[in-house]
Amino acid sequence: MKILLADDEPSIQTLVSQIIEDAGYGFHGIMDGREAVDATLRENPDLIILDVMMPGLDGFRVCNVLRDQGVLTPIIILSAKGDIVDKSIGFAAGADDYLVKPFSTDELLMRVQAHLRRHTRFDRAQSTHIRVRNLEIDISKHKLMKSGTEVSVTPKEFLILVHLAQHRGEIVTREQLIKEVWGDEFVCETSSVAVFIRKLREKIEADPSHPDLIKTVRNAGYIFSED
Repeated sequence: MKILLADDEPSIQTLVSQIIEDAGYGFHGIMDGREAVDATLRENPDLIILDVMMPGLDGFRVCNVLRDQGVLTPIIILSAKGDIVDKSIGFAAGADDYLVKPFSTDELLMRVQAHLRRHTRFDRAQSTHIRVRNLEIDISKHKLMKSGTEVSVTPKEFLILVHLAQHRGEIVTREQLIKEVWGDEFVCETSSVAVFIRKLREKIEADPSHPDLIKTVRNAGYIFSED
């Protein structure tokens, strides 16, 4: 498996390359956002790590461009900013994870491995269609249709939607979503789950401020309604 890192700090390049290669993965480091897009489309890495501030294109823009190109590869954003606004921007751009600098080497490796395992398991899933009201979810093709029109969703949004739809009519806790979508070993704030849910509602609900499909159950989690 190959990991691509786009970061213009030589010290980060050295640190991450050592972490990745010591774990037995291939590593390709680049220092420019535009090169990150080209390298991803050319080499098809198994996971991408993007710094926010770098020449060419910033990490958020790179993420946007790759998702628009249909790239479903897991993306981890690195940033010195850790407030909820910046995290929201990253997740909205299509990132799967957000890690604040300075970071623990063990935590970075844990997150990389969790995303690789989860992505591999999902790719091996059998072809399955889920139809709920005006939504059609094609799991094998990572495709969501609403009233016959394809809806663009990020990989993590899609995984969350699939899990909720597979357990429609049941309460799914935030902790269950974290375990299913991010993995057992992964550390994810429940506030991050709320960001993804809000983005999903904006894409599938008739009125996102009064959701009819993904409903919040106070102090419990979420429920995907069939009615």
